[in-house]
Amino acid sequence: MRTIATGLLAFVVVVYVVFWRWESGGGPGWAGYVRAAAEAGAVGALADWFAVTALFRRPLGLPIPHTAIIPNRKDDLGRSLERFVSENFLADAVIREKVASMGAAVQIGTWLSDRGHAERITAEASNRLVEAISNIRDEVTLEVMEKTILARVMDRPWAPAAGTALGRIAAGGLHHRLVDVIAVQAETWLRNNPDTVMRIVADQAPSWSPRFLDDVIAARAYEEALRFAAEVRTDPDHLLRRALDDFLARFGEQLRTDPDTAERVEKFKERIRNHPEIHQAVAAMWNATRSILTDVAGDPDSALRTRITDELQALGGRLVTDPHLRAGVDTAATEAVAWLVRRYRSDISTVISDTVANWEPTETAVKVELHVGRDLQYIRINGTVVGALAGLVIHLLTDLLL
Repeated sequence: MRTIATGLLAFVVVVYVVFWRWESGGGPGWAGYVRAAAEAGAVGALADWFAVTALFRRPLGLPIPHTAIIPNRKDDLGRSLERFVSENFLADAVIREKVASMGAAVQIGTWLSDRGHAERITAEASNRLVEAISNIRDEVTLEVMEKTILARVMDRPWAPAAGTALGRIAAGGLHHRLVDVIAVQAETWLRNNPDTVMRIVADQAPSWSPRFLDDVIAARAYEEALRFAAEVRTDPDHLLRRALDDFLARFGEQLRTDPDTAERVEKFKERIRNHPEIHQAVAAMWNATRSILTDVAGDPDSALRTRITDELQALGGRLVTDPHLRAGVDTAATEAVAWLVRRYRSDISTVISDTVANWEPTETAVKVELHVGRDLQYIRINGTVVGALAGLVIHLLTDLLL
């Protein structure tokens, strides 16, 4: 493009010289119009050449003031561009409008609704978890567990916390389900093992007792035990259940308020702390936990990974169909992105000025010229054409007025 623009300048100069000589030698009147157009075109081409060249370098190498603008003022231009981007592209209102228009919830939900995508997220997260667990050194983990978790547990008084927990369990009836399970299992075992129960009872009889009497007593004891287990299972207000509720409530209160009970708990805790096998117990807990996590996370068909995939896919569906959830996610995404941009706006925009500042002046001029130079050469071409037309019009008006 520079060659074309320069060639056009040379062309109008040649035309000017030829038609000027022709006009001076008695050529026809129209030769003057061509000469005037070529002369003005040459002036316009030279002026625009100077203007375009002065942006990137000194014209003809001459130290003319206010030339080579980009190399000399690249740092100022970088800072100006930084402010422009920060104020117009990273403005809070612009970011909020852009993020809100994206419909992040629908896009995320549509993507997650695909089973393959949900499985991909689960697999990536599971692989990272297995990798992280595998890279943890046992001695570091044990030291952390003993000096932080275990130390915190041991340093705190156990009695008040245990009393509060028991009180809440008793007040909320959280143990009732456990009692139901124990009662069902006890009754089932009694029904399936009558001979075992009766033999145990008979073995406890005195040696002088007749055998038939031992069998009668054992059968009666078995029937009573079976009846008692059935009553406990079916009667939610059974005496045993009420006794257990009362015991838990009273024992919880005793743990919270009785100094003697608290002292006994603390002594028990100290025995645990000073037990020589506590380190092995912690190590065994960690090894078991790591093994379980590794096996579950590493197995693509594990129930945990399948459940996570199902939940992710279901979440994707809800994001698409539930307007309240969708609105909440969109609002959260907008606020999060707006906060991040607001928090790091200066860091983001500073990349522009820092990058420009690190460029060499000549390199900066070359980079900018390669990006916009083609359009600037069109300015030179347009200047040549417009100058020629303006010269032609001026010459025509001069002839008409004179």
